[in-house]
Amino acid sequence: MDNLNPHHVNYQQARRATLIGAVINLLLSGIKVGVGVMGHSQALVADGVHSLSDLISDVMVLYGAKHGGKAADDDHPYGHGRIETLLTVGVGLLLIAVAIGISIDAVERLFHPEELAQPQVIVLFAALISILTKEALYHYTLRVANQIRSNLLRANAWHHRTDSLSSIVVLVGVAGTMAGLEYLDAIAAVGVSLMVAKAGVELGWESIQELIDTGLDQQQLTEIKSEIQQVEGVRAMHRLRTRRMGANVLVDVHILVDSRLSVSEGHHIADHVELALRNQIDFVSDVTVHIDPENDEQGPRSLELPMRTELKQRLQSCWSEIPESEWIEDLTIHYHQGEMEAEVWFPLEKIASKSRAEELSAILNQCTVDDPQIRHIRAVFF
Repeated sequence: MDNLNPHHVNYQQARRATLIGAVINLLLSGIKVGVGVMGHSQALVADGVHSLSDLISDVMVLYGAKHGGKAADDDHPYGHGRIETLLTVGVGLLLIAVAIGISIDAVERLFHPEELAQPQVIVLFAALISILTKEALYHYTLRVANQIRSNLLRANAWHHRTDSLSSIVVLVGVAGTMAGLEYLDAIAAVGVSLMVAKAGVELGWESIQELIDTGLDQQQLTEIKSEIQQVEGVRAMHRLRTRRMGANVLVDVHILVDSRLSVSEGHHIADHVELALRNQIDFVSDVTVHIDPENDEQGPRSLELPMRTELKQRLQSCWSEIPESEWIEDLTIHYHQGEMEAEVWFPLEKIASKSRAEELSAILNQCTVDDPQIRHIRAVFF
């Protein structure tokens, strides 16, 4: 049965893609460092170290894919998606650290011309192989990442793309050095480091934004609003809040419905809002809907109004003088614009006549004439 678990399937796909990338990274790293040393290219050696650093990120991706996709439990009611987020920050910091190391070494060589070397032709072939291999690996990993909606695996795909781009810089730098521009190989190494650092900053910053619960962009919010507004019974919405949890998005929203609807019908509308968002927007995984009978951001709140028990106590002295009060079946309370209305339910068969029914309505309204919090009370006969 475990094979049918979507988290298990996603992990298997992520694991396969990452292991393929790890094997290729290990081979490329050995080739580029070895050829870089033999071919006297500092830039290719730096590029090889970059490929070696990819192995560390591959390990982090494997761990994140395995544990980040676990289902929610008592200690983690929203799931474990933030594990992927934390590890993505780690990948970003790793890239920045590698970039700093490469830059320091390259700058030192620039200030010591005697350490500059003349790269050989074999370096060009190694760089070209790296470009083609890493570009293919980028497209493969990104395709898997999009299929399972994994930001961590997507980050690793761009890590592969960064390696491909850095190899292009190496290729240009080595070719220029062989053409007589001795400093170009070291300058290319600095260029590689800047590209690596840029990727690290972007990955880390995006994940940090997720950790501090940054909401979705305006285009995505518009898509969510459109789906909510199409649900029957939704009059308006407010307090729409979103946050990311790994590859998924959590949505909280207040929707305005007719204040006279029953609790069950309001809940039914909320269920359809949740269903619409989860079915129509694939990145939404959790929806919390708050039902409002009025826009509580614009009108006065009703928190100062009495609850049911207190209201009954206020009306008790009045009810005690009504013989039919013993037949009261139910009391419905409506809170609206800082005031309240109530409906007192009587079984029609217990009421002597139509005129008596009208008298009961008048008596109930008279009971609240001196109470500014109660707008109206009416008798309902069923």
